[in-house]
Amino acid sequence: MKYWLLKSEPDVFGIDDLANAPSRTTGWEGVRNYQARNMLRDDFRKGDRAFFYHSSCDVPGVAGVVTVVREAYPDPSQFDAKSEYYDAKSARDAPRWVNVDVKLVEKTRLVPLAELRAGGDWGRLALEYVA
Repeated sequence: MKYWLLKSEPDVFGIDDLANAPSRTTGWEGVRNYQARNMLRDDFRKGDRAFFYHSSCDVPGVAGVVTVVREAYPDPSQFDAKSEYYDAKSARDAPRWVNVDVKLVEKTRLVPLAELRAGGDWGRLALEYVA
């Protein structure tokens, strides 16, 4: 099992959105960075765990823990011309972008980036939630 950090802007899709999603599960869509795509495609495995990190907000930090419940599959938004994630150069027989599905394990208290940098509860949080 591997452990990851997945980041999302809470005003776009936050931990509360995941908590309210059907079966507390969602596709991790819209990744348009090749290095991140390669890790999703090649390294993420069912059962892996990740911290759900709120970014680009007033108080960025870890907001919960998720588990991978479905390994990489083509991100359908790349083929949808109405989607902000549309990629005209991506072909259905050779898709460029992938999703993995994640399920909420537990919503945690927000552990702010400043606290993570200082040590804080990071070690305790890691030991409690990814083991």
